[in-house]
Amino acid sequence: MTSRKSETMASSIISGINIAMAELVDIWNSIGIVEEQRVERMLTVKKHIEDLLRDMITEEEALKNRIKSSIAISQKQLDELYEEMSAEPYKLDEGQTILQIQRNLRHKVDALQKEKKDRLQELKTLQQEDDQLCVQLCATPYYVPSNTVPSHVQLKALREHVQDLAAEKRSRLAVFTALREGVVCLKSEMGHDPETSLEREAASDDPDVFLLTHGNIKALQLLVEQLKVKKESLISTRDKLKERAMCLWNRLDCPEKDGRFPVDTQGTLTDDISRWQVEVHRLEALQKSRLEDVIEKARLELMDMWDKCLFGSKQRDTFHYYFCDVNYTEALLIAHDSELVKLRDYHDKARPLLDALDKWEKNWELFQDFERKASDPGRFSNRGGALLKETKERTKVQKMLPKLEEEMKGAVSAWQKSHGSEFLVRGLKLMDYIASQREEHKLLKDKEKNERMTKKSENTIFKTPTKRPLTGASGMATPNKTRKQTPNQTVLRCNSTSVSSGSGSSGCSSSSTYLSVPSAKPPQGSTKKNRILEPLQVFNYEQSPGITYSDFTTELSRKASQEAILNSTVLLDVEKRN
Repeated sequence: MTSRKSETMASSIISGINIAMAELVDIWNSIGIVEEQRVERMLTVKKHIEDLLRDMITEEEALKNRIKSSIAISQKQLDELYEEMSAEPYKLDEGQTILQIQRNLRHKVDALQKEKKDRLQELKTLQQEDDQLCVQLCATPYYVPSNTVPSHVQLKALREHVQDLAAEKRSRLAVFTALREGVVCLKSEMGHDPETSLEREAASDDPDVFLLTHGNIKALQLLVEQLKVKKESLISTRDKLKERAMCLWNRLDCPEKDGRFPVDTQGTLTDDISRWQVEVHRLEALQKSRLEDVIEKARLELMDMWDKCLFGSKQRDTFHYYFCDVNYTEALLIAHDSELVKLRDYHDKARPLLDALDKWEKNWELFQDFERKASDPGRFSNRGGALLKETKERTKVQKMLPKLEEEMKGAVSAWQKSHGSEFLVRGLKLMDYIASQREEHKLLKDKEKNERMTKKSENTIFKTPTKRPLTGASGMATPNKTRKQTPNQTVLRCNSTSVSSGSGSSGCSSSSTYLSVPSAKPPQGSTKKNRILEPLQVFNYEQSPGITYSDFTTELSRKASQEAILNSTVLLDVEKRN
């Protein structure tokens, strides 16, 4: 399409020249210019046209050369930019005119120069941020060669480096802020001003004063821990002074013991300690003038602490000399105070064991209560699920007691290792104390059982048959019939001697008494008839002096519990000394 336009334009130029020449010829003809002058004039026209076209051709050739020179310059700039920016060389497309090549190269150079400028600007900004962060964090700046254009990879790495430093700064700043608040708060609570340079830097309102280095952060963390320990020490000192003051208030019956001592809630620990020290000094001075009353109250406190610590008599006797001393002196008061301090310290250390023992004793009381309820037949008539609830609670207590004993056993072992001494409860080792409680409970049950058996035996009806006379005298009473024995009863015959006193002489008459005692177990089945029978032990006075009926019933119960088959009457002869 373009070629057709140019061809048409060329044809129109030639046609225009021809028309112009024709017009010139017509003018010349009308004027009457001769042929020689016409030729001369036509040569002039020709020369003019040729000069004009030559000038135009020269100008166009110069333009072409300028374009080629520009292409060369742009190509050179482009190669330098590619080399600086570490990019691949630009390849020209084939078939392009020099004007297109010039335009494309110019656009490419402009784009690369803009990109270079942007990279350098970003590098400058990132390096400034990097330098600032590195100064605050005492880190090493990211290295980029100077007087060079950074590549995309270098810029990306530098950007990530700056982002990591910024995140680290935020993290350290958060830690520093918390630590600084802790330091300021602790100092304020204790009433102390910053002393060291680190404390002053941490308490400063300017965040740039404190460098967020690992060393400074660790030093600040250590400072906070030291201040916490110092605060705990001050609190402990204040509490000891307060406890001492309250102890003195109680001893001296001061009105301040009801809590009316003025305490400044807005004050610092140092101020509190100062006030309590003044109060303790005042009370100690007052105490010296009332030593007897104070020592007697200290002894009451000792007795209370002995009870709390479950001390036995031997443990209490170690302080018996001072406890019974009636020479009321300041040295005696100091001895009592020292003993109270020891007891309180012992009570604090032994609190876990004492609490565990208290829990065991409560469960042991519940267990004994359940044991007593188990012997009450009226509990089966309870309504509303009380028996089921009692059974569940009993099972729970029975499971809890061994568990608590195992825990206390382990705690006692740890106590022995750490303190090098036995843990005593009312003068006994802890496990021995528990064993004694169980043994006491067992003996009490045996005693109650024997008492029940004795009471039941005493309520049994005795029948004593009379002797028949040697001669068949009339009117003799018929002997009482022997009571028929049931299969679950054992007949006991006791030879008793009745003593009658006369005038200077004594007579003895003996009678046989039969006692029907319920057997502890019913008769065995036919499959157990061939079992070897274990006879009851026969008691006589020579072997067992002072034998009682309760001893007999106890032995009877013991033999019966050993599954002895009482299928015959066993005769026990108990002879009594006159």
